[in-house]
Formats: sequence, C-alpha cells, structure tokens
Amino acid sequence: MGFVMLLVVGVYVVAGNLVNGVTSGSRALAKGAVPAAYKSLVQQWGNLCPALSPALLAAQLYQESGWNPTVVSPADARGIAQFIPSTWATHGIDGNGDGKRDIWDPNDAIPSAAAYDCELAKYVKHVPGNVSDNMLAAYNAGAYRVIKAGGVPAIRETQNYVQRIRSLAESFAAPPARLDPTRQAAGAIGFAQRKLGTPYLWGGEGTAEQGGRFDCSGLTQAAYASVGITLPRVANDQYNAGPHPARNQLLPGDLVFFSTDLTDSRAIHHVGIYVGGGYMIDAPRTGAVIRFDPIDTPDYFGATRVTEDGAKALPTHV
Repeated sequence: MGFVMLLVVGVYVVAGNLVNGVTSGSRALAKGAVPAAYKSLVQQWGNLCPALSPALLAAQLYQESGWNPTVVSPADARGIAQFIPSTWATHGIDGNGDGKRDIWDPNDAIPSAAAYDCELAKYVKHVPGNVSDNMLAAYNAGAYRVIKAGGVPAIRETQNYVQRIRSLAESFAAPPARLDPTRQAAGAIGFAQRKLGTPYLWGGEGTAEQGGRFDCSGLTQAAYASVGITLPRVANDQYNAGPHPARNQLLPGDLVFFSTDLTDSRAIHHVGIYVGGGYMIDAPRTGAVIRFDPIDTPDYFGATRVTEDGAKALPTHV
C-alpha cells in the first residue's frame, strides 16, 4: 500500500502539469465501442461515401437509440436508426437483400442511415466548408438550409448537433497515436484519493443521505464532476466520454472499464480511475471500501480518456 500511495502522489503531480488535447481518430472502430452484433454493419456501411466514416455513423446511431433496435421516440421515430415512417418510406433500403425493407431490422436500418447520410452529402457537396459537417447539418436541419446558408446554418440546435456528433465520434474511432491527457485528470484522482476507505453503496452518489458513499460509477461521476465535467450515471455510458487509449498508453485519470463481454461496451459492469502502475481507485462491491485495485484482470475491457467535449456530446436518453 505504501508503494501505491507513493505512486499516486507522483502521478498526481505529473498529471497536474499535463495539457489538454486529443488526437483525431482513424476510420477504424475502437475496440468494443460498437456492440459486436452491429460492428461489421457499421464498419462496412460507414465507408459508403467519403463524407461518412464508421465512427460518425456509430456516433449517430448511439445518439439516436443507444443501440436499441426496438425503441420508439415520442415523435414516432423507430428502431436503431430512429427513422420516422414517412422518411423510411422514401429512404429506407433493403440492406440485407431479403426482399423486405424493415424499419425495425438493424440489417436494413443501419445501411439505410448510411445511405441517407451519403445522399445528403451529395446534395451539399458544393457548399463551402467541411463536407461531413455540412452533411450532419443537413441531417438535422435539411439540405436546403445548408445550401441557403452556405454551410452549417446559424441555428443553435444544428450547430450543437454537428459538434455533438463530431465529438462523440472520437469515442468510436480507434486513436491512431498516443493520446494527450486532460487537464482535469489530476483533480479527478485527487477527489478519488480523498474517498479511500469509504464503504461501498449500491446506487451511491456520495450524498449526505447516503453517508457520502458511492458505487463504482457514482465515484467516477463525482470525481469528474469535481473538475467541472458531467458524466452519465452508469459505467457503460461513461465509456463514450472520450477516445480510448490502448493498455500501454494509459495515463493517470483515465477511466478503466470491465465487462462481461469483451466485444461489447454495453456489457460493461465496472469502472475505476487509473492511477498508474497497473492500479486504479475504485468502489468495488458491497462489503468493500473504496480502495486501490489492479486493473489487469480477465474482464478488463478498455479505457477512456475523458474529454470535456466528449462528455458534453453524450446523449441523456441512452
């Protein structure tokens, strides 16, 4: 324990001197970011046109449905890609070649979402600016408004949508190189350090009524809230709060995740805050206290370098 405490103090100082920044993602998908059932579809159809990428397509699907193929919105948008029936009637395609266009079938809906994106990209291909941004703006506001505005229109909802999908896409793209840490990492570690020895509480968020106790994702949420970053409440949604460094690229402050299915981020069941040297601070389970634990276990899934933009991009309904 003395070694680990010394390690944490050292990395805490180092992390406090590191600067914010994230490298851009590649066209490959990050490990486990897309559920295994849909990964090949997203990879294939995400490369349908130059304006699209697998990561952008994944970000849209996650934003729209959280990978739920049966969800129905209050506006009657349906399925994993959240098509409304009138849009589906004109833009739905038979993606799997079974002779049917089924709005509920991801094998049709995911290809249809990609085809619709690429159709919009053709409409706005001569508009000044970034073609992918203009495509996303057309998806949100309509191609006519993008053409008329000469780019992303000055509509707050549309501008926020473009920024949100762009930022969220970083969490679905495999990073091509070493990622820089966030400025907030040291503060998050410091918060977690101050909670060492606190008893675990299922559903705990550290409130006075709960005796200041936490569960695993309650602790990570509170740690990053202490430095001004709002994370979702549950671990498998926190996974998409930024890009995913490889095991040999971990830095203090990264969130580390553990899953019952190493191909699917939606099966994540535990999260901790990496402190260096192969250790994390976590709230492990009922009957235990917040403590240091090793991360190299059979259910280790991966990590996320939390970014402010990535956290802001996460949908609230997933």
